[in-house]
Parts: sequence; structure tokens; C-alpha cells
Amino acid sequence: MWRNRVTRAASRLARAYSRKWIALQLRRPLTVLAVSLVTALVGMVLASRLELKTRFDQLLPDGQPSVVELRRLEQHVAVGSNIFVVIEGPSSERVRARGDAIVARVRALREPWLLGADDGVHEARRYLLPRAGLFAPLRELVKLREDVQARWDWEVNEALGQNVADEAPPPITAESIQQRLGGTDDVRPDGYFQSRDRRTLVVVVRTSIASGDLGRAQAALDRVRAAVDSAGADSAGVPASADSASAGPAGADSTGELRIGYAGDLVTGLAEYSAVKEDLAHVGVLGVGLVLAVVALFFLRLRALVATGIAIGIGLAWTFGVTELAIGHLNVATGFLVSIVAGNGLNFSVLYLARYFEMRRAKATLPAAIADAHRTTWPATLTVAMAAAAAYGSLGATQFRAFKHFGFIGAAGMVACWFATYIVVPPLLVVIERARPLRMAPGRGLWGYLRAHGLAFEAPFVAAVTKAPRLVTIAGLLLVAGAAIVFPPYLARDPIEYDMRRLQNDLGKGSEMYRVAALARDVLGTGLESGLVVLCDSMDQVQALARALEARRDAAPPDARPFDAVHTLFDFVPQGQAEKIPVLDDLRELILRVRAKGAISDTDWNALAPMLPPEDLAPIALDSLPDAVTRPFTLRDGKVGPLVLVETAKNRSDSDLHYLLELAQAVRETTLPTGETIRGTGRPVIFADMLGAVLRDEPRAVALSLTLTIAAVVIMFRRGSLVLLALASLALGVVWFLGCMAVSGIKIHFFNFIALPITFGIAADYAVNVVQRYAFDPKAGIVAAMRSVGGAVVLCSATTTLGYLALVGSINQAIRGLGALAVLGEICCLAAAMLVLPGALMWRARSTKTSPRASMPPAPLPPASQKTAHGGGGA
Repeated sequence: MWRNRVTRAASRLARAYSRKWIALQLRRPLTVLAVSLVTALVGMVLASRLELKTRFDQLLPDGQPSVVELRRLEQHVAVGSNIFVVIEGPSSERVRARGDAIVARVRALREPWLLGADDGVHEARRYLLPRAGLFAPLRELVKLREDVQARWDWEVNEALGQNVADEAPPPITAESIQQRLGGTDDVRPDGYFQSRDRRTLVVVVRTSIASGDLGRAQAALDRVRAAVDSAGADSAGVPASADSASAGPAGADSTGELRIGYAGDLVTGLAEYSAVKEDLAHVGVLGVGLVLAVVALFFLRLRALVATGIAIGIGLAWTFGVTELAIGHLNVATGFLVSIVAGNGLNFSVLYLARYFEMRRAKATLPAAIADAHRTTWPATLTVAMAAAAAYGSLGATQFRAFKHFGFIGAAGMVACWFATYIVVPPLLVVIERARPLRMAPGRGLWGYLRAHGLAFEAPFVAAVTKAPRLVTIAGLLLVAGAAIVFPPYLARDPIEYDMRRLQNDLGKGSEMYRVAALARDVLGTGLESGLVVLCDSMDQVQALARALEARRDAAPPDARPFDAVHTLFDFVPQGQAEKIPVLDDLRELILRVRAKGAISDTDWNALAPMLPPEDLAPIALDSLPDAVTRPFTLRDGKVGPLVLVETAKNRSDSDLHYLLELAQAVRETTLPTGETIRGTGRPVIFADMLGAVLRDEPRAVALSLTLTIAAVVIMFRRGSLVLLALASLALGVVWFLGCMAVSGIKIHFFNFIALPITFGIAADYAVNVVQRYAFDPKAGIVAAMRSVGGAVVLCSATTTLGYLALVGSINQAIRGLGALAVLGEICCLAAAMLVLPGALMWRARSTKTSPRASMPPAPLPPASQKTAHGGGGA
């Protein structure tokens, strides 16, 4: 009893405030609009401050161990970015000459962000090559000394004519000495960053500019381009135009004999970020444009388009203004919510306007039509808005920020668009009507008829249900059975997307940049470029960690090792130097003697001389290593730090999430013999944690979304039979949806998973509308309900679908996948609500000999009616 009293009291209070609010909108429409526009302007100013964050680690919670370790690593290690200047030419000499000129010009810039520029490992090579013998095994050095001694003895005896040996010892050549001292480098025999055919050379420009610092990055790239231009102009025999870097930021110049292109993470980051920003604008404008176009087609009235356009614009401004206050940024998933929120949020205005035009066709006055549209639609639209917001909000129960922020913005968007509808649309209609009174009388010809009656969006569905209700129902149930058969095997095959290439941006216009980047990777290799950096707490832990990681690597099968090598600064401090130095001193003297005898050719000597141990050969110590060697192990403060570099496996693809998971498991956490724990981080660990978050949060979000949707339906109808009808339709659509996923082989990834939970709340709208209208007057029949509410239901689905469909035009493959999957869910749920549910009711009505009275018009809606009778453009 007390519950009924509370409900009646709340209903009276809501009606009283509703009457006062409507009276204010009718009396002072311009004031209401002015306040709304001012708040929208504030929202737009706030939204303009939103930052777009594209790093994947920003999608994980700040407390995630991999994120904590990454922040610690970035705090201590100089994390910058590189520019690769890729030179292609007809000969090794030409590209080397140009590379040397570019290095000189770039180094002369002396910018604070410039850490260095090199076209090879010349400095490190000059230091390490003459000391290569210190890294060779002692027994090999002794054997080499014996062989050189034997050759010396043979040369002396040969000169004296006293040789009695049948066969001379092997001659001393540069190749034989290099092989035995370990000084060969098949990839860079001359120290240059060159391809194997020597026609491509890479100049590596290292900067201190962090990823995402776009302003400094663009300025740095412009300065490097200018330096490259000046180097080309100064090169003898090569016209300046041959190497002008006037191509686009991602391109290469192909005029003249030399071709110069730009790549590297700084260049790629600039191109990707610019492309993403353009993509966000393109998708947002396309999505809003599509949904407004279908609204215009439905109502065929300019005032309807103006009202819905302004309402959704204000709703979006409020939504993203609140986003700036609550979150402060967008990520790679939430940046595309403009199109989605517009498609979903427009439904409230559509339903309001449909009822408004229906009342005006019934000769109601402007105040009466606005009051009735407000009173008859707000309870149900608010219920649906809360259900949709709850579906989005279910994503807030996850730890993955791509989901959490998506859920918050989507939920805020539903609430904001609902308020925008009931605050802005009524005074807009008043102002427009005062300026140009609405004429509802049918005009002449087809256009006049359509303006009066609109386009019957529901007509194809009504025709199918009327002509073949049994066939429609049985076909729907057969599809459910088919989905139940194909979905379990699909689930058992692991529907997760493991190919990371299918989640990347697809930049057709950036193909030249990617071609140049591929050349740079071929020259520089991918092991250390895409490898991991592990930061120890002290130098004492470095070697222990290296040994532990190497043991973990060696325990794996040869073709499935998680990484190829582990590098530390201690790799440059060979063992047993005290014993090796005397042998190398002897070897140096012997080689010089043999050379003096003329037993080493000039060609071999030119190649061998750089490897000759110095006269004052001293043991290598950590503090004696040059900067060129210690640079990869140097911290931000300039000190050499306890870093371990893990080189990824060359026979494994870092685009394969299976491999990234193995690599992450191998480096994520290592316990040293002392009991200390060292954690690793980086791209593989971040992606592994992202996948873990998806797998962990997916069931929770889906279950919560489903629970909240069911609760909203139960609260709205409160009658078991109606609840079952609405939920049966929703269940039918969801099962079809899952079956279509299985048949098409759609893979779940970090972004398209969002489509699953939000489908429940948004698509439940369609079944709720059909069931609610049918329940109001069951004797009129389901076809009458479809003719009354079906057009707006189809329109609501169309606007939502088009909002998602705009995502299919994105350059990002993951976002395209989200759009396609969400569209699939919309189609399935709409078909269930507008075909199978009505078909089953029609079949039941005919089988019980109770005529559906399809031609009977719908009865007038009572004051307490919920979201309902609406039609297009006066239909």
C-alpha cells in the first residue's frame, strides 16, 4: 500500500513540475534557448581543451604494475624519438657521401633537443675493433699467435733459403685475422647503416622529444629537413633539387639520382596523430550528417531537422564539456563517440517530434501539442535513456580505460541528449512556429501527400508480418537454433584477434612513409629497435638478471624462443683480459714483422690495420668505455645506469599477439637468487595486460549490462507477460547477433568488444516500444501497434545504425571493426522486434481466431502513456 502511495505522490510531483516547466517554455522560449546556448557554448569551450591520447599504456589503470614500471623507466631513462633519413642511390659511394654530409649538417644544428646524428657505428667501431681480440677465447688467441709465428718463421727461412717444410703455412690475410679475432660484421663491414646491396643508407637522428610532443616534433622535423636540403645543395655534382625534402611529412623525394625519405617513430607519430585527428573529424561529421539526413527524410520538414540538429548539437557540447571536467582527455576509442552519441541520442528528439506532429495533425493547438508530446513521451524516453546509460555505464565496472571512459562518455551522452530534447526542442518549436506557422493540411501532388503522411518506414515490416507471420516466426526460431549450433564451436576456437596488424591505422596516403620505414627496418634491424629495456635497482643486479633471462630463453624450443639475446654494459668488459693482453701484444709485433717482410698485401693490410691492437693496450673497464658504447645504457642524468636490453626474436613477428604474450611472460617478472624481484615492461607487457583486462572484464560488463537492461524492462512494464515479450525479443536478437559473429568469423579485440554490452541497453529500446504500444490496446492488434510506433522505431534504429556505420569509414581497422559489429547487433535486434515478435503475436492471434484488426487505427494515448505513438513527417 505504501509503495502505491509513494508512487502516486511522486507521479503528482512530477506532473506538477512538468506543467510549470512547459508553461515556462511556452511563455519565455527565447530565455530558455539563450540559457541553453550559453551552457552549450561553455561546453564547447571545455570540449576544445580535450587532449587526444593515443598511447596504449594510457588505457590501463595508473596502478597497473606494467604502467607503474613504465613510468619509472621513463623517469630515469631518456625516452626520446628518432628521425630516420633514408637515402637511396645508384652506388654505395654516392649514398655514403650524402649521408656524411647530412650528419655534419644535422650535428651543426646544435639544438637542445638533438642528442646525436649518425650514419653508422663509426665511433664505437673505432674503439672496439682494435680491441676485438680481448673478446676472443684465450686459446684461440694463443693458436693465432702460433700460426702467425709459424708464418713469420717460414718467411724468414724462405728469405735465407733454409725452408725444409713441404708446405707453407697459410698466408696472413685480413679475412683470416678478422674471423679468428671476432671482428667481422657481415651486416656493416664498414660501420655504415647500409643495406646489403649498399644502395640504401640510413642516417639516424636521435632526439630527446617524447612521444606525443607534437609541436616540438614538427619543429624538429622541419629543422632536419632544412639541414638535409642544405647538405644536398652543398654536395658536389648533385643539384639541390635532387634531394629536396619538399615531399609531404611522410613521403620521400624521388627527383634526381638520389631519393630521400623520412621515417622513424617521430615521423610516424606525427603522421599517425594527424591522420587520427582528421579521422575523428571526418567520422564525427559523417555520423552526424547521416543521422540528420535520415531524420530529414523521415519528417520531410525543415523545422524538424533544425530542432533535432540544434538539440543534438547542444547535447554533444554538454557531453564532451562534462568529459573534459571528469576525464580531461579522449583516447583512441572514445574519440569516435561523437558519431555514436549523436546516433543514439537523436532518438529522444525523434520520438518527441513524432508525437508532436501527430497531435498537430489531430488539430491540437501549439501549447496542447507540446504539452501532450512532453507528457506522453518523457517517462518512457527517460526509461530508455536510463537503460542505454546503464548499458554504457556497465563498462564503467571495468579497469580498462578504453572501456571505462567509453562507458562514462556514452552514459553522459544519453542523459545529456535526453535533457537537451526536453529543454531545447519545445522552445525551438514555439519560436519556429511563431515565425512560420505549421501547416498540416495535405498539399497537392506526391510531395504534398508525403509531407502530410510521411514515409512509412515500417511498411516492409508490416507487409512481411501480415502476409507470412508463421513463416517469419519459424524462420526466426530456426535462426536461433542455427546460432546455438555454430556459436559454441566459435567460442571454443578462441575468438580473440591476435593479429595486431588488423588493429592498426590503414593509411593509404602514407604508403610511401611505410615503404621508407620498411627500408630503415631492413637496414637497422628490428631486434633492439622493438626490444625491451629493463631497469634494475643497482648495477649489482644486472648480470644476475641477464643470466636468469638467458636461462629462461634457452629453456624454450629453438624455434619458439621469446627473445634472441640479452645485452648489458658488462658485455663490453671481457673476461680474462690480463692473460689476453700479453698474447695480443705479441700478436701485434708478429703481424708488423710479417707486414715488413711484404708478406701481407696492401689490400689486406688496409682492412687489417684498423683491427691491430694498440701499443698501449689496457684492460677495458666500465668507466673507460666511450660514449658511443655506453649511450644505450645511459640514464637521463647522464650517468651510466643498470639497464638490461632484451632483443626480440627475429624469427617471430611483433604483430602477433601470441608472441607478445610469450615475450611479456618471459620478462614481466624475474626473481634473482638474492630473492629480489625485477619487473619488465614495454609494448609486449602493455598489450598482454590490455588483453588480460578485456578477458577479465568482458564477462563482468556483459552480465552487468544484461542485468541492468532486464531491471529497466521489469520496472517499466511490471507485468510478467509484457516483460517476457520484450526480453524474448531482445534475447532473440542477441542470439542472432552471436550466431552472425560465429558464421562471419568476427574476432574480438580491445575495441569492438564494446559493441556487446551496449547492444543490450540500446537495442532493448525497440522491443520495449513495440510491446508497450501493443499492450496499450491489444484488441487493435500488433499490426496497428506497428503502424503507430514502427516508423519511429525503425528511424531510431536507423539513426543509431548510421552513427555506427560512420565508424566503418575510419582509417583505423579496430574502429571499423567496432562499427561493423555494432551495426550487426542493431540489425539483429531491430529484426527481432519488428519481425519475429510481431509475427509470433500475429500467428497466435490468427490461430485463436481473434482478428488482429490490422486496419483499425491506434487508439489515442492516455496521459500516462510511455514512449510511443509516432510516425514520420505527419504519418
